Amino acid sequence: MEYRISAKMKDMKPSAIREIFKSLSDPNMIAFAAGNPSPESFPVDAIRRFSADILQNQPITALQYSITEGYPPLREAVAARQKKRFNVGREGDLTIITSGGQQALELACKVMCDEGDVVICENPSFIGALNAFRSLGTKLVGVGLEDDGINIQALEEALDANPRAKLIYLIPTFHNPAGITMSLEKRRAVYELAYKYGVLILEDNPYGELRFAGEELPTIKSMDERGIVIYCGSFSKILSAGMRVGFMCAPEAVIQKAVVAKQVEDVHTGILLQMICERFLTDFDTDGHVEKIRDMYRRKCSLMLSEMDKHFPPGVTYTRPEGGLFLWCTLPAGSDMPAFVAQALKKGVAVVPGTAFNCDESAPSDSFRLNYSTPSDEQIVRGIGILSGVLRDVNG
Repeated sequence: MEYRISAKMKDMKPSAIREIFKSLSDPNMIAFAAGNPSPESFPVDAIRRFSADILQNQPITALQYSITEGYPPLREAVAARQKKRFNVGREGDLTIITSGGQQALELACKVMCDEGDVVICENPSFIGALNAFRSLGTKLVGVGLEDDGINIQALEEALDANPRAKLIYLIPTFHNPAGITMSLEKRRAVYELAYKYGVLILEDNPYGELRFAGEELPTIKSMDERGIVIYCGSFSKILSAGMRVGFMCAPEAVIQKAVVAKQVEDVHTGILLQMICERFLTDFDTDGHVEKIRDMYRRKCSLMLSEMDKHFPPGVTYTRPEGGLFLWCTLPAGSDMPAFVAQALKKGVAVVPGTAFNCDESAPSDSFRLNYSTPSDEQIVRGIGILSGVLRDVNG
């Protein structure tokens, strides 16, 4: 039988990162390509204890259908923590629970965009978000990054040139893949431009808890007195990536439609997992746990950077993040990036080519992403040594 794939999906490509993940089943592969939190960051004993207690004392609540908006105690706990940590939430805002931060991004686009509408994105940007937007028939317009975040002049030019722009998608803090943090000046400038052009900001903050250097910067949502920012976050980087629990905070009118869209997708996020997350926020030393994760990533990032400083050949540049999970490396212009990635993989080191994060999937890239949270210290040292040799081979 001939299968007539929908117009929305027929040209969609699988996530390059998910495809690379298949190679990571080899236990000898050094996984610099993953976006995973360290397994050491999972509070396994606490999760085991919370799960047993919930199933002993609240089994029906945990196993029965529930409301789409999310487990009410968790919604309250999330809203309280986001207000305390990031000053997120104003009068008129509501918080809902989603199946990972990824679903929150997809719901925001689904609610606000028609097919053919424009989503302006940092270029490069998070591939999961880009593919979610593509799957909904939107047009992606990429705006380049500078050391302190999105190019403001280019952003205004993109807004002026695209009257069908509906969203500006941003990862201001510890950007994926670039590892940079948007300056306060640019956060304010982006907010004013969005208001000027009548476009909503979709602020993605999955890494905000993971600052291990530098000074805290306010979220864009914390500046939102006009109801123009949709804010998304996740438990993936501080509790468990596999539990798939995220959240969205946005004006009530947006949330109401997001709830309807979510009802169609999955009815509600798994209640047992939501109940575990609520216990994590209310019956656990969350701040102490997060501080341990920060300490671990501070050490891992410092180790990777020190090895790169010692061994990478001249002409290779890379970011020096203040938090999050990623480094962004750039080869001299015109380097053979596909050959570098293929040779690294052949020698047992997986990295993600920058092309995977481009808004224009056909555009070339001289960059690649490294992750320091997943590999062990020994793997970091050995892997950077291997990459250094490959870089010299590819660039002569």
